Amino acid sequence: LAGGDDAAVPGEAAKLLTVRPRADILAFQQILWNLMAESFRDPLWGAAYMINGGCSDDGFAYFRAWLIGQGRAVFERAVDDPDALADLPTVQEAAEDWRDDFDNEEVLSIAWDAYRMAFGEELPQDCWTVTYPDLRDGWDFEDWAETRRRLPRLAALYERHYAD
Repeated sequence: LAGGDDAAVPGEAAKLLTVRPRADILAFQQILWNLMAESFRDPLWGAAYMINGGCSDDGFAYFRAWLIGQGRAVFERAVDDPDALADLPTVQEAAEDWRDDFDNEEVLSIAWDAYRMAFGEELPQDCWTVTYPDLRDGWDFEDWAETRRRLPRLAALYERHYAD
């Protein structure tokens, strides 16, 4: 969206979906959860942990939802190289101000909201599946030296907030 209004993304996306056929809304729900699974990776969780000043399981889901809401190019780049989040002006500004608001839980409700608006009923619960990969890395996100090694550009932005 123009102006970078992250909060408006879910509502606008849901409105766009309401004019699509039922099958498209259902397909959107599966695509969303495929993206959630694709982005379920230790390096990205480490970036979310740094950027948001900590990151629970739910917090990581909402961070990934925010990331999906940023669009394909940002999402794919961040999944491929989480340290590339350091290039985003919003992340740079947040590091300066020590804001930790990189989450957008409402993105996870886009298909639910669109389906309800379009058909006046709840999205069928069996219309999507998700299987998350195992996280076996063992990275302790509070190990600043390891975080600095893995995410050097993000660490440079946030170092003053995490000084040993």
